[in-house]
Amino acid sequence: MNELVLVRYLHFIGLFLVVGTVFAEAVMLKKVLKRSVIQTVFKIDGIYGLSALIVVGAGLYLWFGIGKPADYYSANPIFITKVVLFLVVGILSIWPTVFYFKNRKGSIDDEVNVPSYISFILKVELFILFIIPLLATSMAQGVGL
Repeated sequence: MNELVLVRYLHFIGLFLVVGTVFAEAVMLKKVLKRSVIQTVFKIDGIYGLSALIVVGAGLYLWFGIGKPADYYSANPIFITKVVLFLVVGILSIWPTVFYFKNRKGSIDDEVNVPSYISFILKVELFILFIIPLLATSMAQGVGL
């Protein structure tokens, strides 16, 4: 298997993991959670972070390393939109991560009220994450050049 195929595969699998972990967080989130559930969601959020690093690392390697010439991507507004949207998802993920981090310690039976904005952020993240593959597919078809 050549290097380009492997890196593209890692990029693709990383995005699947990102979507899967954000989806899992959104499904597990309720208005009130036991601290034990918050600890589990915090671990899932950690997997999200690692997955995002895989996506970014593989993507940068494709962009500046072994993919098409960097100008091919850099000059494409669809690609730039895709990158910006992924950055928006990353920035939005800060608030849930901080909430999980602050509320993961204590008695596992304690109940914690989850602010409604956490659920809203996760839904926005999922919406954006479902747009990104559409942009990637459009780019692959030459849209934006």
